[in-house]
Amino acid sequence: MPKPHKILVIDDQTLVRQGIISLLSLAPELQVVAEAANGANIVTLVQQHQVDVVLMDIQMPQVNGIEALKLLRQANLLTPVIILTTFDDNQQVLQAMQAGANGYLLKDVALTTLVNAIEQVAAGGRLHQPAITDRILQAFLSPTLNHDMHPTTDKPEQQTAAFNLHDSLSSKELEVLRLMAAGFSNREIADAVFKSEGTVKNQVSAILSKLGVRDRTKAVLKAIDLGLLQ
Repeated sequence: MPKPHKILVIDDQTLVRQGIISLLSLAPELQVVAEAANGANIVTLVQQHQVDVVLMDIQMPQVNGIEALKLLRQANLLTPVIILTTFDDNQQVLQAMQAGANGYLLKDVALTTLVNAIEQVAAGGRLHQPAITDRILQAFLSPTLNHDMHPTTDKPEQQTAAFNLHDSLSSKELEVLRLMAAGFSNREIADAVFKSEGTVKNQVSAILSKLGVRDRTKAVLKAIDLGLLQ
């Protein structure tokens, strides 16, 4: 039998945190090795306990989930992080994804879904719940664009066009898109891909055009919804 995945749970609400830990204790393939009330010690905890996956709230005192993600990535730790959210966290979920989160789930998620999600990100994948993505899209995108992006209402030809978006973007454009999603500026992207800032600006413009959006935030949202950042 393989070793269980080591889990770190971070949530400032004691009852919520204990509830998550109790839920995870029912899954033999998971082991909670540490817990915390905020993200201040996330780097130390991950390193000390050799954590495989972090489950973390966004809104917390002292060091919130987004700040904790940045601390983790600044320490060059690529430990997968799943954000546990509520329907009120639309903008913060997007910021968390840009900061390096591997996915997000509602706090009232079923055990089976949570276990599958942990195994998915532990294996290098990404995840999202469509219901949350829809809320984010409704908060940030125009009604016309938001309507076009619902798979349940799209016409077959619209769905085919969405699936072809990945192929229409070059490998370089996909790389730039991922860096955009991580919150990098054009200057920072240029340094990362060893291109001039002007070249990157042109690539960003091409990405926006191919995705049919007007700004970087909408590009990232659409990319997340279509699975282009996996």
